[in-house]
Amino acid sequence: MAQDSINRRHFLGGVAGLGAAVHAPGVFAQQPKVPASPVTISVVDVGGALALVQTPLENYPKMKPKMASRMVFTKAPAPELPSKIKAQQSAGRLDIDLVIGGLDVLSAGIDQKLWVELLPQFASELPKPEDIYLKPALAMHNLGSGQGMAMVYYPSGPLLEYMPDRVKQVPTSAEELLAWTKQNKNRFFYGRPANSGPGRTWIMGLPYLLGDKDPKDPEKGWDKTWAYLKELGENIDYYPGGTGQTMKELGDGTRDIIVSTTGWDINPRVLGIVPKEAKVQTLKGFHWVTDAQYMMIPKGVSDEKLAVLLDLIRHMLTPQQQAYTYDEGYFYPGPAVKDVPLSMAPESSQKAIAEFGRPEYEKMIADNPMETPLTPEKMVAAFRIWDEQVGGAKKK
Repeated sequence: MAQDSINRRHFLGGVAGLGAAVHAPGVFAQQPKVPASPVTISVVDVGGALALVQTPLENYPKMKPKMASRMVFTKAPAPELPSKIKAQQSAGRLDIDLVIGGLDVLSAGIDQKLWVELLPQFASELPKPEDIYLKPALAMHNLGSGQGMAMVYYPSGPLLEYMPDRVKQVPTSAEELLAWTKQNKNRFFYGRPANSGPGRTWIMGLPYLLGDKDPKDPEKGWDKTWAYLKELGENIDYYPGGTGQTMKELGDGTRDIIVSTTGWDINPRVLGIVPKEAKVQTLKGFHWVTDAQYMMIPKGVSDEKLAVLLDLIRHMLTPQQQAYTYDEGYFYPGPAVKDVPLSMAPESSQKAIAEFGRPEYEKMIADNPMETPLTPEKMVAAFRIWDEQVGGAKKK
């Protein structure tokens, strides 16, 4: 996903971050030195993943009080953060130590050369990806070109989520969905892909549903997809800047069908934003487009902070901390690493998923193909084309 948060305690932002750059971006000692005294770590949440990982992050200073004194959290929209980081790096005044977010911000940062190379540069300081990750999570991790470490993973979507009392004939193919939107104008909804995990998953899943020429090439292989999205857009009045708004409008009756994912289906129903009775549907030719959230370190952090951040990444990828990422279904299942069953999760997570999870998900995950998302540069291109040709004029 990359996901944008609608989650309970994380719906609003936090306080400003701290920290200071002490040398040219990306220049480090061979072996980062442990700080002389505990440091404050400022974390910027771009995709809503703080909903899943705030507890593991806050556990770190408790477990390693000589390394870190506290964690400070802020939030930022994915399209805006890279330019902010770049400006701080140019001025030598970086106040961001760790970025957590999805492929959108990871891709933009790779494109603009913002991130510290974690692998192979610091392979001796970090877990070996092949040893720890679930197979599909490893494929997601590899998209980061060593500049981000996958932190949470899920099969994602794209799914249609709908209210059964309002949708009597549920579309079962892309063609049926298009016809339904023509008969029910402005009752179907999805978020701007550059800001919405489900929106992004939707446009990346369509080439499989439509049998397009090359699902991995939005510039030369998505002729059917772009034509479909333009026609579909004639029946959509606006595109919100995040997924949370789509959930609210489904819940309050403004929309009848929205684009969703496993986590965005479960968590807003746990929170009561969407009625528990909401249902999900896949379309003919369905392939999962997997998703993950990553940990990224901006160039410009000091050597002593780098040592702490690498240790923090190791901490976040232990099974004990990964078990918290089941959360309340926000990124279902959640853990990116092997051997983290639901039974390891907090009791509140187990109860939420028992009540609001869907038994059919296990079979859907097992029986349908899984595809990695676009590579970072292709994803940036897809966002640009969507903004220019599909929804840029109607985004809010």
